[in-house]
This record gives sequence, structure tokens and C-alpha cells, in this order.
Amino acid sequence: MAEKKAAKRGKIRVTQVRSLSGRPDKHRRTMEALGLKRHQSSVIHEDTPAIRGMIQQVVHLVSVETVE
Repeated sequence: MAEKKAAKRGKIRVTQVRSLSGRPDKHRRTMEALGLKRHQSSVIHEDTPAIRGMIQQVVHLVSVETVE
């Protein structure tokens, strides 16, 4: 059997920097799924492909930085 390598994933901080006012419902639901509730709020997530995909949908509304 093939062994899966345990890749050490880092953490990223996602901060909402733009308002959701006038944005499509899909963007609002994605921001809610990320845990961002209001302008200038921040959350820390594991750096996974699923989280990166959600960030890619709302990249114009958030800033992303790595956390050590």
C-alpha cells in the first residue's frame, strides 16, 4: 500500500477588508462559511485546498497572511 505523507500545513489569517454591501449572495455565504461576520474581522484557518478555494472566490474582499 502507498503511504500517505503527513504534510505539515501552516495556518493563515483571513481578514475582511471590504464590505459585503451590494455583493452577491454567494459571496455572503462564502464569507459566513469562512467565519467572517463583519468588516475588519479576522479568523485563523488551516491552510487547506478547501479554504484556499473559498478565499479565491472572495479574494477581492479579504486579505490573507501566513501565521507562524
